[in-house]
Amino acid sequence: MFLTITTTGSTDRPATDLGFLLHKHPDKSQQFSTAHGTAHVFYPEADAERCTAALLLEVDPIALVRRSRGKGRGGAPDSALGQYVNDRPYAASSLLAVALRSVLASAMKGQCAARPELVGRAIPLRIEVPVLPARGGAELVRALFEPLGWAVLAEPVPLDETFPEWGDSRYVRLVLEGERTLAEALRHLYVLLPVLDDAKHYWVASDEVDKLLRAGEGWLEDHPEQRLIVGRYLARRWALTRRAMERLELERLAESDDVAAEELDNAVDEEADTEDKPVPLAVQRREAILAVLRAERATRVLDLGCGQGQLVGALLKEGQFTEIVGVDVSMRALHEARRRLRLDRMSERQSERVRLVQGSLAYTDSRLKGYDAAVLSEVVEHVDPARLPALEYAVFGAARPRTVVVTTPNVEYNVRWESLPAGHVRHADHRFEWTREEFRQWARKVAERHGYGVTFGPVGPDDPEVGPPTQLAHFRVQGEDSKGADRGGAGRGGPVTGKEVAA
Repeated sequence: MFLTITTTGSTDRPATDLGFLLHKHPDKSQQFSTAHGTAHVFYPEADAERCTAALLLEVDPIALVRRSRGKGRGGAPDSALGQYVNDRPYAASSLLAVALRSVLASAMKGQCAARPELVGRAIPLRIEVPVLPARGGAELVRALFEPLGWAVLAEPVPLDETFPEWGDSRYVRLVLEGERTLAEALRHLYVLLPVLDDAKHYWVASDEVDKLLRAGEGWLEDHPEQRLIVGRYLARRWALTRRAMERLELERLAESDDVAAEELDNAVDEEADTEDKPVPLAVQRREAILAVLRAERATRVLDLGCGQGQLVGALLKEGQFTEIVGVDVSMRALHEARRRLRLDRMSERQSERVRLVQGSLAYTDSRLKGYDAAVLSEVVEHVDPARLPALEYAVFGAARPRTVVVTTPNVEYNVRWESLPAGHVRHADHRFEWTREEFRQWARKVAERHGYGVTFGPVGPDDPEVGPPTQLAHFRVQGEDSKGADRGGAGRGGPVTGKEVAA
């Protein structure tokens, strides 16, 4: 990855003052180790009239794979070759943004002890990025940078110059020109490079909100593409995006009222505020599932399609559940679940209660036999309808836990979501969403075929017209004692095949 920053000057104000702002001497070539390779800073030209600083990031693909553990573009665990053969060494992305922050941290903060008078001075700048991924094309590049005062050249890069009929790639050559302080320019790049790439090489945690707001101070509050920038920068994590948008709105109001944001934020006495805050639907869903498992006195529980481990974490907090197995087809999800649950930091006694196992619910799996309960929370709607019979047999026929809890969206409730366009499902990966009657018909047929009884319940506010946002089915084996019928070859003592993420 390559980026250059050029400025011009005169005898009175030499262009080589750029070296003071960057804290990098124009006569030296310097190297810096980063988490994913080596960053080089050098000056192809440096005199009083013109000075160019270059940042070259050499990405180590082995280090990238080891540290990312499959996260980010090109690193899917089921694409072994794709982890090493991809565009990341060449195309500007979050890797380059992180290198900017680590190598040019003082410049980005606007710090220059040697020449403090330079920090607030707008200087003529020309910034070039030869290869920039732009999901949205040159039009989006201009929409992001032009409101910030830059003259923008976004030149599409052809797929292959030898075959012009193939058209353009999703990459552009970017040139920005304008008079800005260097700190402002670096903060623009730090935020907008990964936004245009629309991917990050690392997990986006809650501290990313603070990073975004620090880098966006003074320009993001009023940017016309604010929502797109925030959403993409935070990897479309809805809770983080909402938090960032609320804080940006607070900053905007504070500026219009000419008061500190803290004053507005303290206008409400939190201790005196007794208004009930809405409980997120995901939390209500977990509580509904836990209520069934508690009532069934289940101790050994399967979380089938466990994703990033939210339900597993809730189960771990209750001593009733002595053995918890999270199963998911995605190794990336299992690694993230392991990180979220901090399995490597658990006590030995606690870690013995949980396992994370890779497996597909479309196939029978002897490891899943003999458990008290299994949970399919927001799973069935991600399965192609033609594959549902296979999932049904794998869970209800082969594994046959005493209790099964299934939750799935109620499509009738979708009309209550103001942000959901008519006719759309709630998630792009949903293969279908059932009405209440469709769900009940499916559940009753499953129960009849496999010897279960089934009852239904709402999760979330039960709208008198369209029902609840989530519907729950509670299956229980009929004609067996409370300990269940078959406990042979189950749990930790049973045969283990395939991949397992050990606790």
